[in-house]
Amino acid sequence: MKVERSIRVAIVGRPNVGKSTLLNRLVGEKISITSHKPQTTRHQILGIKTIDEVQIVYIDTPGLQQAPQEALHQYMNRLVSHVVDEVDVLVLVVEALHFNDGDAQVVARLKYTERPIILAINKIDEVNDKKALLPFIEKMQKELPFRDIVPLSARKAIGVEALQKIIAALAPERAHDYADDDITDRSLRFSVAEVVREKLTRYLNAELPYALSVQIEVFKEKKNNVEIQALIVVNKASQKKIIIGKHGQMLKEIGTKARLDIEKILDKKVFLKLWVKVQTGWANDERHLKELGYDVDE
Repeated sequence: MKVERSIRVAIVGRPNVGKSTLLNRLVGEKISITSHKPQTTRHQILGIKTIDEVQIVYIDTPGLQQAPQEALHQYMNRLVSHVVDEVDVLVLVVEALHFNDGDAQVVARLKYTERPIILAINKIDEVNDKKALLPFIEKMQKELPFRDIVPLSARKAIGVEALQKIIAALAPERAHDYADDDITDRSLRFSVAEVVREKLTRYLNAELPYALSVQIEVFKEKKNNVEIQALIVVNKASQKKIIIGKHGQMLKEIGTKARLDIEKILDKKVFLKLWVKVQTGWANDERHLKELGYDVDE
């Protein structure tokens, strides 16, 4: 009988370095929404990968926010700090050849942890001169005493397996917390809301996605189909107008794209209706954040 081993791993880094893409690649399923725009991840997302006797629980964290003003961003930073203190191993994700003030802020937070840190240098597929990676790696070695350094491309699955093997080798003897076929601890309602928010993030202009949130109002699962009604909350009437679009075309397109992805998740026909509501200052209203599923008391 094999002895079970398990390990909890936090994926940390500044916004927009590819943490969610890396999580999805490590788990082998899309469980965390992705976008080329920063601040896409707002919650702690668990991805579970069981390989023989080893269970790896990956935690995708929001990008650390610089000088957070709103309650939402303060919550996101508290979440990162909490996770760092609770896991066995940390994976710091940076973008190849790019180390800025945001990265330095994350490094400063990690200098006080005794947990092993693995550096994942992401987006190496975007580096034409691979020789340029060597001085960058030397520079990063001076920042923290990394347990390992792994150049990779989460988008193209380069180096991801090597990272996973390093992590698995560090797993101590410990019973698994989840079933071997689990891939996340999040509910279907949460996953559906995140799909809608991902489409909003991808199809709207640069600023608007950070001023909205999504709440599932109705989730009725029947034998052959699922009825879903989702509420999109925005700060201003002008933002509502942009989301709806001319003759409702933008909202219709976002709804169609979201519905197709949700049907893949649920493996059923989906009837999706989207509503848009203006609630000024929702991102700084702790009561409303709790209603949207953010544990702001954490």
